Amino acid sequence: MHADEIDVGDDLVRTLIETQFPQWAGLELARVEPSGTDNAIFRLGDSMSVRLPRIQWAAEQPQFEHTWLPRLAPHLPLPIPEPLALGEPGEGYPFHWAVHSWLPGTIDLDGAPDASELTRLVLALQRIGTSGAPAAGRGRPLAEMQGTREAIEACRGTVDADAALEVWEKALAAPGWDRPPVWIHGDLDRRNLLADGGALSGLIDFSCTGVGDPAHDVGAAWRVLAPAGREAFLESLRVDEATAARAKGWIVLQAAHALPYYTMENNPTLVLEARRWLGEVL
Repeated sequence: MHADEIDVGDDLVRTLIETQFPQWAGLELARVEPSGTDNAIFRLGDSMSVRLPRIQWAAEQPQFEHTWLPRLAPHLPLPIPEPLALGEPGEGYPFHWAVHSWLPGTIDLDGAPDASELTRLVLALQRIGTSGAPAAGRGRPLAEMQGTREAIEACRGTVDADAALEVWEKALAAPGWDRPPVWIHGDLDRRNLLADGGALSGLIDFSCTGVGDPAHDVGAAWRVLAPAGREAFLESLRVDEATAARAKGWIVLQAAHALPYYTMENNPTLVLEARRWLGEVL
């Protein structure tokens, strides 16, 4: 998926578990597909998962999640992975890695959850105290994000670049977030929401989580929800026009950077999702 990613094979993961956590050495290990964009993911036994960064920019994720997920979990209305162990570099593998609890449920890319469930989740995140919390990269001002116009131009011919540029310029012109920073998940889309029996059952992948402008999570109105639930979600969160504009800007930014980079061969899930998000916004 990435030109300079690390090959994380089954034998390597098995050896890491055997040498560092021998109490779990006899459990079945199975690779989870589709893989994440940054991590190789395995199921360990019936109740655990193993996440190993495949690329340098994800190297700090295991330590972040080991520290912060237990602090966030009691405040959220959905189960999130529980960190069970933090692995060390070894056997030629250069990064820390993590063992988490396995959450039941499935990912439904074709269906939208109830807007009230998503509202409760976002509001719960925003109410968590932020003392000592790290800044979220996707909670920064949009003006700090570089290369988006060029990325949109690179998509010309496959997306409506003129319409995307218009949304992007409106987002840049919108007033910024001038209130205290709040917690955001930072990657709140259907790929990271688990469902069971038609209801949300879990939230995964906290690699972009931190505090900042809530606009990126507000973008779940277009990333996650069907049009019928969108207005209720935005109203319940009391989203003003400026925040909605920034939320749309984040969607354009993320889709425009993803579509030239990922392909239907190396990450079809993200390609199709990015096209859908962009279509909803445009």
